[in-house]
Amino acid sequence: MKRAAETNRRPLARHPLVQIVLSRVREFYREPEAVFWAYGFPMLMVVALGIAFRSQPDRPITVDVQSRPGAEAVVKALAEDERFVIHQGDLEECRLRLRMGRTDMVVIPGSESQPKYDYWFDRGRPESMLARNSVDDALQRAAGRTDPVPTAEREMAEPGGRYIDFLVPGLLGMSLMAGGLWGVGFVTVEMRIRKLLKRLLATPMRKSHFLAGVMTSRLLFMVPEVVVLLVFARLAFGVQNQGSVLSVIVLILLGAFSFAGIGLLVASRAKTLEAVSGLMNLVMLPMWILSGIFFSSERFPEVAQPFIHALPLTQLIEALRGVMLEGSSLVGQAGNVAALAAWGGVSFLVALRLFRWS
Repeated sequence: MKRAAETNRRPLARHPLVQIVLSRVREFYREPEAVFWAYGFPMLMVVALGIAFRSQPDRPITVDVQSRPGAEAVVKALAEDERFVIHQGDLEECRLRLRMGRTDMVVIPGSESQPKYDYWFDRGRPESMLARNSVDDALQRAAGRTDPVPTAEREMAEPGGRYIDFLVPGLLGMSLMAGGLWGVGFVTVEMRIRKLLKRLLATPMRKSHFLAGVMTSRLLFMVPEVVVLLVFARLAFGVQNQGSVLSVIVLILLGAFSFAGIGLLVASRAKTLEAVSGLMNLVMLPMWILSGIFFSSERFPEVAQPFIHALPLTQLIEALRGVMLEGSSLVGQAGNVAALAAWGGVSFLVALRLFRWS
């Protein structure tokens, strides 16, 4: 009975699709540089950007005051607010400091007979605009102005509303895109150049077995990649998932499937590394820029939005952010889910038709 069971298992173990998956897994984990780019690089991105855009206290506002009659009153009024760092100097020195970015704005006091303030600032610098408004508010209050309506301030710094929370789904999508295109398309063309595909042509393997095996191996690689990234983001920065873990896993697998299919399509006819690199950059560059990895895609003009939302990376990132940040379900992301499935399925079928062994 034991021999019969082993006999029943052997055909599956020797199936071409299974052998392709196993060979790709072994080849991947025997390359340290591939392991680093798959697991180490995304974590370095999270660390670097998480530190760069971390929540931190308000930066000091540097204000230059021209040394002339009336400057003492300005300095005294501003000195009562600890946010301001005050520097006095002549007009040319203050202008130079503003032009060189060493100060945020310049205040020129008026005369005692005609009290007024001239503000010099740079509208192209957000910190200069902030300084102008803050200084004007402080000086007006010192002159006796009061607000007709009382206000209260509440600072929101809870998980889910920080930049790092917004960033992690974008990095997940970027990692899935890069892994699907480079990990599938580049490897396929490299095998074609090394004449390995011609050798596989002499075996009973079908094109569908080979392409499905390459895609399946890529899916197997992506699971530990994204799990490591999510766990690291949770431990290092407290990034939380507001939705279902199962929904996130489904979106990750669907994204990996979609980009693996696009990678196969890009590599179906390419015969040189230069050709496949150019094609992959042509496919990836618009998504790098437009799909909202590091900032919202809604910043682009309205006329470009239909094209942007048609990109698979945009759909994946929007779905991940909807689940992770807003607690949405897969049903709530049905449009993005259907579009991602269509990208993967159609790409695979077209690649299957166009694929050449040599």
